[in-house]
Amino acid sequence: MSQMQNVEKQLREMILGLEIGPGERLTERWVESRFGASRTPVRAALLRLETEGLICRDGRGWTVSPINLAELEQIAVYREAVEVAAVRLTCTLQDRTAVEIIEAMLDSCDDKTPREERHRVGRDFHIELARLSGNEFLFRAVRDAMTRLSRARWLEVRDEAALGRAWAEHHAILSAVRAGDADTAARLLSAHIIGSRDRLVTSLRNDRRGLRARGFAVVA
Repeated sequence: MSQMQNVEKQLREMILGLEIGPGERLTERWVESRFGASRTPVRAALLRLETEGLICRDGRGWTVSPINLAELEQIAVYREAVEVAAVRLTCTLQDRTAVEIIEAMLDSCDDKTPREERHRVGRDFHIELARLSGNEFLFRAVRDAMTRLSRARWLEVRDEAALGRAWAEHHAILSAVRAGDADTAARLLSAHIIGSRDRLVTSLRNDRRGLRARGFAVVA
């Protein structure tokens, strides 16, 4: 792994894990010191993270992008289009046994599973479901969308009721896919995405004051 890739990977993990909060300022000098890297690979890593929407320019420095509620709503519209297209395609396949792998991934989690793992599995459910379609472009679109949602979703993982609801909806979607019922799978997946968006945006909007107190920038 090159120095640029190493900086990019570690910095992305810190941002997505909220170790560096939304709205927090970054300087190239701090990144160089933190990761023992030279200026050129650091700048390259920062530019790559900028294209992902995780950081933005702030004068001569950089700022971790705030969580944008309007963007979350727009991403949901995008996700609904591409994920429903992917699940419909998957339902037409002759061999859909790979659904069992995703179901086993869900079943690996219980009430004692750490939040970090539940967060990862919830994200991977959507990515792996899109992968089953065999369409590389749909898969990449879903993967990129879930990356952009990661920080906001991490804040919602605190809600046990929401987690339980999401897991039940995931299983229902998989059952429809296993049966090859494209209309039901599409309807359930669409409702899941929109419902998750509504709960997430409402939760973040209601908790904006508390999040600001923790130094997290959330904008409407």
